[in-house]
Amino acid sequence: MPGLRTFARVDGHLLRVSVRGDGRPVLLIMGLGGNIEMWDPLERELHARGFQTIAYDAPGTGHSPPRLVPLRPHGLARQAVHLLDTLGLPDAHVLGVSFGGGVAQELALRNPHRVRRLILASTSCGLGGVPGTPVAIGLLATPLRYYSPRFLQATARLMYGPIADPDGRLMHQQVNARRSRPPTMWGYLSQLYATAGWTSLPWLQRIVAPTLVVTGGKDPIVPPVNARILGSRIPGATVHVVPDAGHLLLMDHAVECADVISRFLHDEPNRV
Repeated sequence: MPGLRTFARVDGHLLRVSVRGDGRPVLLIMGLGGNIEMWDPLERELHARGFQTIAYDAPGTGHSPPRLVPLRPHGLARQAVHLLDTLGLPDAHVLGVSFGGGVAQELALRNPHRVRRLILASTSCGLGGVPGTPVAIGLLATPLRYYSPRFLQATARLMYGPIADPDGRLMHQQVNARRSRPPTMWGYLSQLYATAGWTSLPWLQRIVAPTLVVTGGKDPIVPPVNARILGSRIPGATVHVVPDAGHLLLMDHAVECADVISRFLHDEPNRV
């Protein structure tokens, strides 16, 4: 299904879904308030390396309508598994970034047979992890960056840390992606609710999927020590630090990240 963007009904709710490229499927789980279009820089690199990407707008983000009753991370993980069911996929590699990394951890815990390999980017274990800077967390609490390009451009480096974007093309792409499909206020608040009090620290050692943790060395939202915590608790996990990157490393260091992810995924032994 290369190039397909459509809506799928999952658990009685509509989700906007994108299936692009050819090869082994990689399920992409986006961060707080994000939409399908924000994956474009990384997706292009993964497609070039022989992977199919499956992305979706979570409830209340992009073009997916919000749910009346918000889901906690385990419910969002169940929704992702049922999306795989709807697409006819018995399993997939799973990549979660930031907020989506928490959902990916829940998916790997509760449905280990559906996760071939797990990539966690710019994310943490929740409670028990090391919080970001007060300024970055304060800016993250508002969805204004999705509605106001001026606000995003003025605060991006305070919130996300260094951004490798010498010609401004990445910021232009991100501004357009965010402004064209911003989250609803209820959708954004629902995701903030999902993070409240959540932690994976007590059960990280039960994740059995081979795991790669990728982090930016200068991420003010999720300091890189959180990757070390994940890497020390998930059995056999590998940690890769991009030294001068911030929170948006999958987008502004897409080539390096895709290379690291591709090597990790191609190292997979054949399943019987």
